[in-house]
Amino acid sequence: MHLLGISGSLRKEATNTKLIHEAARLFEASEFTAADIRFPLYDGDLEEAEGIPAAVKALTDQINSADAVVISTPEYNKAPSGALKNALDWISRSDMKSLQDKPMAIMSATAGRAGGERAQFALRLMLMPFAPKLLQSPEVLVAQSSKQFDDNGRLTDDAYIDFLGKLMGNLKALV
Repeated sequence: MHLLGISGSLRKEATNTKLIHEAARLFEASEFTAADIRFPLYDGDLEEAEGIPAAVKALTDQINSADAVVISTPEYNKAPSGALKNALDWISRSDMKSLQDKPMAIMSATAGRAGGERAQFALRLMLMPFAPKLLQSPEVLVAQSSKQFDDNGRLTDDAYIDFLGKLMGNLKALV
């Protein structure tokens, strides 16, 4: 099975990127692709003048070819990252149906103690127009994320590993 991971954080050592890689490991994906969401800010004038950027088209092609999608978001000011919101805005202009009925799981890794609870709530609202088959549980909310991964990028807390394993099992069953 082919799993596509989308990290809402652009940092090289982002814990959300580490989390999607851990999700892929526990999903036991035969193929895993980590998406790149470094897109220009959505601008209708840009779209009209230049069309859909090649990087956006590449992402929608990756979504279409994946059996399932996992998104991990940081929480910036009580919401998902601007980069993730921007990617969703571009996807909606490129291929709105690419996520329709696509098995999907979301998760978050944040510096705060709630683990991104509000960001996940907001992300669920942002995903509604796309109509994916979005799993509701278990919620994977990795708090104080800089302390939760070892030097190899592996989760160290047994509870987080358990929740993520259950979520990936549910995602695999949904596929």
